[in-house]
Amino acid sequence: MKLRPFGNTGMNVSEIGLGAWQLANPDWGVNDKDEALKIVQKSLEAGCNFFDTAPGYGGGRSEKLLGQGLKSVRKDVIICTKFSHYKGGKRDFDVKHVRPVLEGSFKRLQTDYVDILLLHNPPREQMDGNVSAELYAELEKLKTEGKIREYGVSLDWRIELENVLDTTKSKAAEVFFNALYQEMMPAFSKAQEQGMGLIVKVPLDSGWLSGRYRGNHKFDDVRNRWSPEVLARRNDLIEKFAALVPQGTSMAHAALQFVLAQPEVSTVIPGAKTVDQALNNFAAADKQLSPEVVQSMYDLWKREIESDPLPW
Repeated sequence: MKLRPFGNTGMNVSEIGLGAWQLANPDWGVNDKDEALKIVQKSLEAGCNFFDTAPGYGGGRSEKLLGQGLKSVRKDVIICTKFSHYKGGKRDFDVKHVRPVLEGSFKRLQTDYVDILLLHNPPREQMDGNVSAELYAELEKLKTEGKIREYGVSLDWRIELENVLDTTKSKAAEVFFNALYQEMMPAFSKAQEQGMGLIVKVPLDSGWLSGRYRGNHKFDDVRNRWSPEVLARRNDLIEKFAALVPQGTSMAHAALQFVLAQPEVSTVIPGAKTVDQALNNFAAADKQLSPEVVQSMYDLWKREIESDPLPW
């Protein structure tokens, strides 16, 4: 697995990391902890050194499984987790909760520091460093104390990334980007110029770009949120994307290779329910798409989606 620099932080990360939301997570229809630990072990063997999680994934189960699976190699891997506080079903980003939530992550991850701590999709106004000066000051303190190496925000829109770049010292952002969602891309160059590492989430568009859900597929997990109209449009777009994929390349590999064709991206974090899925994701890094194919995927976005974005 090739490594890429994580901005100008001095960290180097595997081009493809492991998104750990699905690890033994009943919300995704899986509950096998042994399989989850095998996913972590096989990821390490494949050269993956970047693992993305959050306290809320599986009610803490994701962090616990990563803690168990990564304990023996802790100094050799990059762990990214997140901060938000839940009370009464609502999220709260009050600065007083940062340390207690982080300490909980430390306990589950069996570590005394995390490499990257992200604000987990806070309301847009709270991403602003001028509005949330106290919160970002606390993150700076944690960095000075060695409890975190870098911090940033998980976010979904270009305007949010630009605001974080303009108003904070963040060196990390987890961004929503894939062949069917390219709205974020114009801000990538600014992130690179400022030394920010970019982590790409949802690279397979919740499985659509894997090629597994062509036709009239019915979802019974967290993806059952889409209306029949949205499903029909997505099916149409997937067929148009599939027509652009080179012969001999799977749709999933093409989707991941499209993300990796962006030089500003540090790592991409597809999730996996099984060992086979994880290994197949990592294999995408073995080849590259031609510039012509990448351009055709840009063109599909411009022509079919940019003016009428898909709901996620």
